[in-house]
Parts: sequence; structure tokens; C-alpha cells
Amino acid sequence: MTGRPARLPIRLPLRARWLALCCMLPLADCGGGAGWNGRVQCAPYARSVTGLRLSGPAAGWWRQSAGYYAHSRVPEPGEVLVFRSTGRLPDGHVSVVRQVRGTRAILVDQANWVPGRIEHDIPIVDVSRANDWSAVRVWWQPVHSMGRTIYPTYGFISRDLPLRPSPDA
Repeated sequence: MTGRPARLPIRLPLRARWLALCCMLPLADCGGGAGWNGRVQCAPYARSVTGLRLSGPAAGWWRQSAGYYAHSRVPEPGEVLVFRSTGRLPDGHVSVVRQVRGTRAILVDQANWVPGRIEHDIPIVDVSRANDWSAVRVWWQPVHSMGRTIYPTYGFISRDLPLRPSPDA
């Protein structure tokens, strides 16, 4: 016996645990590798749902798809919304449009917005000044409300309108 008291596990209050989770969210990797939250990533999920032949980090999909798939600023079901790379989303993000709910609201299916989870029918709203979907807010399921952060986006990639053979055809 060493004479030292046994260490008890530290139990953080719920608020501190929630804050820690929110601070880790920016570390989420949408590039398709195995991030800290496992294999559920946005890019492979969107690829499997849409059949788009694109790869790599989500933010790179816009440039990679240019000339192969149609780009749009108007959402349609089945299209992919591409988020730009930011400090919070270093690899960007992609979501698949499930339903258009008006000129400024859509429902999407996506993976890894909440780390390690696939979500369906998640609201996204256009908050851009030009009503062109260049800036959006996303529903944050853990708190059951629209997120406060405004995310820049490139627009929508259509899976149905390839302009010429895909890059890996």
C-alpha cells in the first residue's frame, strides 16, 4: 500500500460535457477517411446515395464536378449541396437534397453533421442576401433548433445531368 488515496473518476457536469462535444465538432472530417468519429462520413455517404462519381474532401467536389455534372443555385431533390471549406469545416461538407420546401428551405439527408450519424429530413435554410443559396444555416439535432452559424456554400451538383463522362468512367 502506497498511502495515497485512490483516484476517483472525474464526472463533469452535463453542461461541461455538452460544451466539450460542441468544441470537438469542428474536428469532424468529411473527406472520407476514418476520422475521430469512425467511418460515417458525408462524402462517401452522398456518393452512395446519389451515384455521383466524385471523391476526396467534400469541399473539392464543386471544382472536381465542373464540366462533368451540372451546377445550379436552385435546389432540386437528389442534388448535392456543397459546403465550402471553413475553419469549422476544413474539408467542407455535402448534403443530399430530399425535398424543396420553398425558395429558401430544403430538407436534406446527410452524414456526420452530428459526428458519426446519418440523419434524414434535416432542415437547411438559405440566408444569403441574393437568395442564391451561397450562405445557409443548418438544423442542429442535438438541441432541436436551427444552428446559429452561417455556412458558405458553392451551390448544388445535379446527379441527373452529366455534361460528359465522369472523371473516373
